[in-house]
Amino acid sequence: MTTAQVVEVVRGALMTAFFLALPLLAIGFLAGIVISLTQVLTSIQDTAVNSVPRLLIFLTAIMLLLPWMVSRSTSYTADLLTNIGRYAR
Repeated sequence: MTTAQVVEVVRGALMTAFFLALPLLAIGFLAGIVISLTQVLTSIQDTAVNSVPRLLIFLTAIMLLLPWMVSRSTSYTADLLTNIGRYAR
């Protein structure tokens, strides 16, 4: 396995991980901003008001995005395994 092939495999793994995490990170970022603005506007500074809605939003996002995430990671794994003969030399 050459250095270029190792770089290609690692790059593919990192890009796949990035694209799998990106929607959840974006949703968490937007939820945090909306919840923080709501807390500032209503002057409610309870930690439960911050944590519970964010956890529910993450849970909903994971449930909705899970089929896409599994499909994407399965596609990457299948591509990696079909090319394993090329990397084994």
